[in-house]
Parts: sequence; C-alpha cells; structure tokens
Amino acid sequence: MLAWFDRLPLIYLIIAALTLGLAPFVPEPHLWEKLKLLAAGGLTRPLDIFDLVLHATPWLLLALKLARSGIRS
Repeated sequence: MLAWFDRLPLIYLIIAALTLGLAPFVPEPHLWEKLKLLAAGGLTRPLDIFDLVLHATPWLLLALKLARSGIRS
C-alpha cells in the first residue's frame, strides 16, 4: 500500500522539510511560530490551522519515512 512512499528518496523529504517546513525563515520559522501559537491556545483562525498543517506535513512525512526505514531494517 505504501510501496510508492518506501521508494521515495529520503533526500526529497529532507529538502521539503527544510524549505517548506521552515519557510519563511525570518523573523522565525513559520512552523515554530504556529506551534507557539498552538501552545498558547491562540490557534483559532482557519488560515492559521491550514498554515500549521501545510508547514508540518513535510516534517510528519519525514518522520514517517524514517520510522518505516527503521522498522524494515
């Protein structure tokens, strides 16, 4: 079922996590800003929730890839 995901090169997910996952970089990474907002209870606008999902997805996929690689090894 996830054979296509297993064939996906790890470097693509690393690049996606470091670019889309952290962009924009100034004044602070966007994902970090959204996580702080979530922890403070201020993540209420739909746009902010979408933004969190958008910027967190590459990191979640990278974690899934690393976990699946570890399980298969």
